[in-house]
Amino acid sequence: MNNASPLITGRCTLVGAGPGDPELLTIKAVKAIQAATVLLVDDLVSDEVLAYARPGARIVHVGKRGGCKSTPQAFIERLMITAVREGETVVRLKGGDPFIFGRGGEEVEHLREAGIACAVVNGITAGLAAVTSLGVPLTHRDHAQGVVFVTGHAKTGAGAQDDPTDWRALAAMAHNARLTLVIYMGVSGAARIERELLQGLPGDTPVAVVQHASLPHQRHIATTLDGLQARIAEAGLASPAVIVVGDVLRGLAAAALPADATRFGT
Repeated sequence: MNNASPLITGRCTLVGAGPGDPELLTIKAVKAIQAATVLLVDDLVSDEVLAYARPGARIVHVGKRGGCKSTPQAFIERLMITAVREGETVVRLKGGDPFIFGRGGEEVEHLREAGIACAVVNGITAGLAAVTSLGVPLTHRDHAQGVVFVTGHAKTGAGAQDDPTDWRALAAMAHNARLTLVIYMGVSGAARIERELLQGLPGDTPVAVVQHASLPHQRHIATTLDGLQARIAEAGLASPAVIVVGDVLRGLAAAALPADATRFGT
């Protein structure tokens, strides 16, 4: 009796599609997309990025968006494993970077449990693209000695905490260690985040909220921490958006040149 595992002839790569602008794709990401016979694609990946797919490639949209109907994660993982076992060259195409709030770690773990090796191609994460589009950095020798990426959207389901992030402790650390905070998926919880961060950060701490970072229809607001929720509501910003908190933003007005007024406007 032969108990040998079946030979796996397919392969899988997790690819970061970046923040949306197709020109921000890495060369390695483009090559992986062009080689794929099956692409499992997140909602935030643009059609311009998918234009690099080879003719005849099977494109499966497996969107996961907060507040919207989402493809179950377990189903996505089964699709990946099944396609690889069928000999396909699979690309799991994710917005931003697969390993920054992209659940890439979970997918790699499940693939390995199934005996499937997986490569990863990094992408530019939205938090970096957002501040770059405003002409300011995430770190600065005079203003920020480091940066913290944190999710504003808590894990849901059995055993999940209501809000596992200790925003007060994070605010105190950011203030004492001079850190920039980059908050993903935080717009819907902006009121709570503002209230908690104010326990450790001054009310006049600069904040920017950038929606659709890097895309032609990008919008942003610049405000202070004590006016965060009010300005989001006033501007009508919604997901996908990134909230950036910290003194690196104090030069935001000066960084936007007059020629860029339309691009940087709200």
